[in-house]
Amino acid sequence: MTTIVEEPGWRDRVQVFADRSAAGRRLAEKLTQYKNTQTLVLGIPSGGVPVAFEIARALDLPLDLVIVRKLQIPWNPEAGFGAVNPDGEVIFNQALLERLRLSQDEINAQIEKTLKILRQRQNLFRGGQPLPDLTDYSVILVDDGLASGYTMLAAIKYLRQRSPGKLVVAVPTGSLRTVNLIKSEVDELVCLNIRSGLAFAVADAYQNWYDLGDAEVIAILENYRQPQPETKLKPDC
Repeated sequence: MTTIVEEPGWRDRVQVFADRSAAGRRLAEKLTQYKNTQTLVLGIPSGGVPVAFEIARALDLPLDLVIVRKLQIPWNPEAGFGAVNPDGEVIFNQALLERLRLSQDEINAQIEKTLKILRQRQNLFRGGQPLPDLTDYSVILVDDGLASGYTMLAAIKYLRQRSPGKLVVAVPTGSLRTVNLIKSEVDELVCLNIRSGLAFAVADAYQNWYDLGDAEVIAILENYRQPQPETKLKPDC
């Protein structure tokens, strides 16, 4: 049975984190059992990278990325009708796809567009290198929130095929509906701020929210490769 970790006092609250970095430090407090273990932290670009950075730094763990991307709705690129993982596998939100009534040509065009972006980001952020062997490793998979959950599902499917010893999803915030969707797919789910209700936006959990650019993601990765001073976890909220 999947373990779910949350902050009960944060249920259905908004603006509980100063920013993504503060959220990452809060998550690290719930993951201390993985400190200095055979565990890899994987961030989902772009928003998951500063969160993953703080977890990896606090727990003295290696940091890497898993590149997945949503399939954008043609007239609303902020929303998606599924996601694609680095193997090119597509996961559709079937219920939404039926409502959208996209033609097969429109669907195929979005898949091709997304695959092209995935390849570009794989080269930009990871130099085209494959993930290390995950056999018997614990993996902490990190994003800045769970909205529909299909990007996370695409990443989970990709990682499960690489036989990690344990798969943990760690996110600062998430929709209750999506938490229930994801929990059966992983061994442990840490989501500090679970919110119920029909309307959900990841951004509402943060006081300071903005879209990260590629240059900032690269800077975070370069910064992690530098020696880090010892730090103590401290409250951010």
